Amino acid sequence: FLATIFLMILAFAGAAQAPAQLPGVADIYLARDNGSGQAGDRATSFLPTDIPIYCVVRLDAVATVTVRMNLVAENVPGVKPETKVVSTSYTTKNGEDRVNFYGKPSGNWTPGKYRADIFINDAPVKDVTFEIVGPVKVAAASKSFVQRKPTKPAPTARKKTIIPVTA
Repeated sequence: FLATIFLMILAFAGAAQAPAQLPGVADIYLARDNGSGQAGDRATSFLPTDIPIYCVVRLDAVATVTVRMNLVAENVPGVKPETKVVSTSYTTKNGEDRVNFYGKPSGNWTPGKYRADIFINDAPVKDVTFEIVGPVKVAAASKSFVQRKPTKPAPTARKKTIIPVTA
């Protein structure tokens, strides 16, 4: 009888100490600014002038967790590959199921390939890759579409015909 009670106490104590189920990620995406200082539509590539760039993390449940984002330069000219450019985190409050990270450089973004690594309570959950693409060179691209006025042919020399006048 005592053994049964002891086992029940152990089972109850083990259940009480079991970790709470952490929320998972419902969605992660990158976005440009919508013009109102908030994340707009999803995007996978950006221009150097797309400032800021948002990383939106939606959780599938509400619980207090720490969401961390590491912004990594995968292949950016002048930057060592796999360099952590930015690391930031946010601890959700009760009832929050969305975290909006955003980043902006001191000038424009440097074109290249980047990655946002997302962690929940220090456990990696997802990586989102994106690219900063340089602007199209308008001058070079438009040369074939430049409309020019037609040129007149150069005047040709004409022979003067002299007709003698007789009186």
